[in-house]
Amino acid sequence: MAIAISDACVCGCGDGASATVHAIAAALAQDDIDRAITLGLIAIDPFPCASCSDDCRAGLQAARSERMQALAARDRYRTRNARLERRARERAEHRAAALPATTGSATDAPAPAATSLPSAAAAALARARAKAAARHKP
Repeated sequence: MAIAISDACVCGCGDGASATVHAIAAALAQDDIDRAITLGLIAIDPFPCASCSDDCRAGLQAARSERMQALAARDRYRTRNARLERRARERAEHRAAALPATTGSATDAPAPAATSLPSAAAAALARARAKAAARHKP
């Protein structure tokens, strides 16, 4: 799709050598950011029309600056999301590696769970279990 470029600027400047800058200014005046970017809003720095008013050049520069900040924010957002996804994946892999492998049939006795009891308490618990098991034998 061809985009028509006008020689006249919205500020009243008629410098024909800066038709692209004037077209960008016209697109911005119509709130057509996509068209302004297509015409070179991001690529042109500084804007070369010396005949345009200071307000016109400042508006072009402000619009360019806003677009550059938005693009940088989008890049930071994408980088952050990629980093968060990578960390979540690494945590999941770490958890999967830390889980004991289950082998054998379902009738096998479960492995004793690791306890955080002091050794004296663990010994007392073992004695109590043995005593209870002895009571229930026929």
